[in-house]
Amino acid sequence: MLRKAGIRTVLAILHDIVASMLAWIFAYLLRFNFELPEHFSTEMQQTLMWIVPLQVAIFWKMGLYRGIWRYASLNDLRRIVLAVLFAALAIPVVLRMMRSGLIVPRSVLIMDPLLMILMMGGSRILYRLWKETRFHGHMKIAGEPVLLMGAGDAAVMLSKELERNPAWQVVGFLDDDASKKNFVLNGVKVLGGLDELEHWTKHFGVDRVIIAMPARSHRVRQRAMQICNKVGIQTLTVPSFDDLMSGRVAVSQLRPIELDDLLGRDPVVLDTEGLQELLHGKVVMVTGAGGSIGSELCRQIARFTPAKLMLFEASEFALYTIEQELKLTFPALDFVCLVGDVRDAARVSEVMEQYQPAVVFHAAAYKHVPMMEQNNAWQAIRNNVHGTWTVAKAAQQHGVDKFVVISTDKAVNPTNVMGASKRLAEMVCQALQPSGQTRFVIVRFGNVLGSTGSVIPKFRSQIAQGGPISVTHPEITRFFMSIPEAAQLVLQAGLMGQGGEIFVLDMGEPVKIVDLAKELIRLSGFTEGEIKIEFTGLRPGEKLYEELLADNEHTLPTPHPKLRIAQARQADAAWLAQLLVWTHAQTMPDRQVKTALQEWVPEYQPDTRQA
Repeated sequence: MLRKAGIRTVLAILHDIVASMLAWIFAYLLRFNFELPEHFSTEMQQTLMWIVPLQVAIFWKMGLYRGIWRYASLNDLRRIVLAVLFAALAIPVVLRMMRSGLIVPRSVLIMDPLLMILMMGGSRILYRLWKETRFHGHMKIAGEPVLLMGAGDAAVMLSKELERNPAWQVVGFLDDDASKKNFVLNGVKVLGGLDELEHWTKHFGVDRVIIAMPARSHRVRQRAMQICNKVGIQTLTVPSFDDLMSGRVAVSQLRPIELDDLLGRDPVVLDTEGLQELLHGKVVMVTGAGGSIGSELCRQIARFTPAKLMLFEASEFALYTIEQELKLTFPALDFVCLVGDVRDAARVSEVMEQYQPAVVFHAAAYKHVPMMEQNNAWQAIRNNVHGTWTVAKAAQQHGVDKFVVISTDKAVNPTNVMGASKRLAEMVCQALQPSGQTRFVIVRFGNVLGSTGSVIPKFRSQIAQGGPISVTHPEITRFFMSIPEAAQLVLQAGLMGQGGEIFVLDMGEPVKIVDLAKELIRLSGFTEGEIKIEFTGLRPGEKLYEELLADNEHTLPTPHPKLRIAQARQADAAWLAQLLVWTHAQTMPDRQVKTALQEWVPEYQPDTRQA
């Protein structure tokens, strides 16, 4: 490999030596209309002996031989221009220093660099063109024909990448911008709008389409996916706009359409400066750091370079998993892994006293509705309510500035123990708010795509086994958002909160679970005839519809379009004191827990169905 690189460098130097000689000779010939006087011919030969080594030495020093010709770009051309101009300025300086009496015509000094740029730059571009297209340009007949949906920068970049790949042949762009129709971009024509997909797929015999519009709104991208779905064509897409802008991936890293693409939303606009002030250089603690939301919070917080990130987690394996990921992706991050249970007051107090966090994100909770509904109701109370109080009280005692609690839409008019326990956790923090300097902020949102315990991994597993997919009810709906979006909005709410607020995330439109199942079947390459859907009936504690606000609540707007503040029933210190007496009990049967919850959370209506 090194030998090959060395040969390329030698050939490039020899090429530039020849180019330097020819440019100097042609500059003289052009100056004298190809009738070179003998006197000037002698001077040309004498100057040639030292001008060529001088120019090549300058080219070497300015890094012209570090690149590879087949990847020649505008940056390479810019370096050639700068190097040639520097050499052109050096020649008269050296002539004056030598005092040889040689007279070089000024027109030669001007024409020589122009000819050099033409020869050196042109040969590199021609070589790249030859290597990439073998002089057949866009008439290559090899490769699978493909249409690109979108005609913006990303689509043009992708067409250039695919041009080098013999497996693909881009036959056209489709874009709803009528002003671009019939334009030729990178040698490929903009054929028409997105709605013309079916016509052009038949015209070119296309079996595959690539959606290349990462910067467009999700509504536009979703429409493009729906058109592809209607036509019944295999669809790929480019990485997300955030990934492209961060430099983590290239536009050419194509991937199949995922559920996130169909259900996702427009990127979250974060107050980066504000979050930098909240997190940068601070000690930040995340409870439940190994869970879906907790681990994503750790990833997002790491971007703002905290002084130390405390990962508090009860599961050893989950903690190990996020530890290994952070070591790989954020090697400079100072973080500490702390095994512990949020109900263990001594352990929580110990780690807070040792590391003195300024901000705490409390994501630790039991969240599985049916599991908490039967045989585990008291554990839900102990973990979600008493555990929240334990961590929140320790935060007050150790001077934590902000305490952000992750809540759920199931806390609104709850019909299950899990939702009622999270509503109590919200009220615990509100009751603690007046008694110290810690500012408690509550963030309430719905389901996240792909989280542990969500329906998505379950559906994927059932599809892998050949079906059927089990859905509880044909009309059951849920709100969904991606894990990164949820984590980002939690950070934003944490920044905006001044204490005691319940922030409600804009979850968009509710999605029917049965529609989700159908999309997953299609994305997995099957039909509903091959993978059946079975309706099993609502599970204990499960509602048909989730709500983000209780009946007696209303919301107030915030400066962020995806965040609102819920005005909910408050709790005070006397109420909290009575609640703590209850949560300190050693154990309690499910029926008794549900009866008591009706008193503590009046809007709670337990599910009376049997398991």
